Amino acid sequence: MNETPVKQQNTGAYYGQAVASFGIAIGAVALGIYNMDADGWVRAFLGIAVLYLTTSAFTLAKVVRDRQEVTQIVSRVDQARMEKIMTGYDPFAPKQPTAQER
Repeated sequence: MNETPVKQQNTGAYYGQAVASFGIAIGAVALGIYNMDADGWVRAFLGIAVLYLTTSAFTLAKVVRDRQEVTQIVSRVDQARMEKIMTGYDPFAPKQPTAQER
């Protein structure tokens, strides 16, 4: 019944690949917007839109992660309570008479 969740740890290579991928994507979009055949205000609008989309994605990822961590903490607290009850329970101990039986 004692199931300790395994803590998942990303490797350094995976982290590096994610950072590099993000940097390349932002750089490619910025370069594409810069070299676009359009007025300055159109390029500025697209640049602001990319920045807004990027910050929104980071916020969404943080909210999802926080919600997952909260459910894991609640699950661990419930599991600890159940283990405390189970360690204090002895099925072979004589029953204590209740107030009604006395």
